[in-house]
Amino acid sequence: MSNLQINTTQNVPLDYKIVGVGERIIAFLIDGFVLYLYAVLVQFIGKGIGYVFEDNWTQIGLVSLIFLPAMFYSLVMHSLFNGRTIGKMLLKMRVVRLDGTPVHWSNLLVRWMLRLVDIWLFFGSVGLLTILFSDKKQRLGDAAAGTVVISTKNHTKVSHTILEEIEETYVPQFANVIVLSDKDVRLIKETLYIAKKSGDHKTLNILRNKVESILNTNSDLYDIPYIDTVLKDYNYFTQKL
Repeated sequence: MSNLQINTTQNVPLDYKIVGVGERIIAFLIDGFVLYLYAVLVQFIGKGIGYVFEDNWTQIGLVSLIFLPAMFYSLVMHSLFNGRTIGKMLLKMRVVRLDGTPVHWSNLLVRWMLRLVDIWLFFGSVGLLTILFSDKKQRLGDAAAGTVVISTKNHTKVSHTILEEIEETYVPQFANVIVLSDKDVRLIKETLYIAKKSGDHKTLNILRNKVESILNTNSDLYDIPYIDTVLKDYNYFTQKL
């Protein structure tokens, strides 16, 4: 896999692992199998419809209507699951923008429309070749939409651990930190680590505001003490569960 390097406002590089063609093909085949199972289900439903409606055109119309969601499978799944289909979930990969931020529906629409050229019209050859010869492993739809497919597999690092040292006498301040997930806390801690290391006060403030909006708090603490407190509070409550 290749690396997608993104710079923070203080020019600190963050690396994302870009998924290669092999894993993307496997994810595509998994999604294809899901659609195959759906088609089998529709076929059974169609037989049932045949017992209810004798008119062939009515049968064809209803079966076509039931099968219609399959035509939009990729677009709907990527939209609902933050850049992932079932295949991508199983292989732990995701579609993101080139700057690493979540995709917008307009990006996904462009990708989906260009599947016609990338995959269907030329039996996948266009998509395969563009992925192979693109520096960022982008198919034509990715290049047009400004997206890449990255790996979300966890790579164990000291900075990735969510554990914090909690004293026995520690008193938490934000009880609603339990709305966060382990993944949220890991991301918060890693962002805090990078921003502190580079003196990136803008990123610290953005991170603090984002966390406050999620937790619905209005703390007088400065950015770093506030985020540190959130991390400790999360550990305090989750370690006691």
